[in-house]
Amino acid sequence: MEITGSTAVVTGANRGLGRALVDALLERGAARIYAGARDPRTVRADERITPVALDVTDRAAIAQLVTIAADTDLLINNAGAAAFAAALDADPDGLAREFAVNFTGLYDMIRAFTPVLVENKGTLVNVLTLLAYAPAPPMAGYSASKAAAHSLTLALRPALTRAGVSVHGVYPGGIDTDMLAGVDAPKAAPRAVADAICDGLAAGDQDIYPDPTSAHMGELWNRDPQAFTAAFATMGA
Repeated sequence: MEITGSTAVVTGANRGLGRALVDALLERGAARIYAGARDPRTVRADERITPVALDVTDRAAIAQLVTIAADTDLLINNAGAAAFAAALDADPDGLAREFAVNFTGLYDMIRAFTPVLVENKGTLVNVLTLLAYAPAPPMAGYSASKAAAHSLTLALRPALTRAGVSVHGVYPGGIDTDMLAGVDAPKAAPRAVADAICDGLAAGDQDIYPDPTSAHMGELWNRDPQAFTAAFATMGA
């Protein structure tokens, strides 16, 4: 897609990868960005940015956003939630929160914006994770919720593509954000990941691996899914 002149909605836009995506889109010439955050006061100021109060678990807030963002031709579902727990140790409320944000919230955003994206022949981007392919045991709920979002991305792609909407999944490895602040593992800089996502969109890549770890592991997934799964199965052991 052509980012120059585009109008984007970015969820989780006030920090981490979301903030970096806003910066990267502006630098590449986006005309307007609706930057969603639970507290819009935390969104950076720029004449091309419209801060929007948005909790993706709030369908009324999503519906209100659609009414003001009918010119959107790029939807980036970036908002995410993660808890660190093995499958049988997970707090039920934390697990429900992960699915509410990472799957149901993403689904509700897509469902609400599909008429807009079809009308504008737009682009849908779902920020997922390598763990959507195979779980990391210490992040069981996060992995499962992202796996569901990955499956949804694949399920939506044929019909949306026929309707003129380009559908992209983004599968990063670790990113140096608040979410992974306590994790001792290789982590990519958010801005580098954001730039790689924009490059992938410009190239028309359906599946985007935006950092060195994900580029390597994505190649392994496509070549040997069992080896990929085994690599994550020992995480945290």
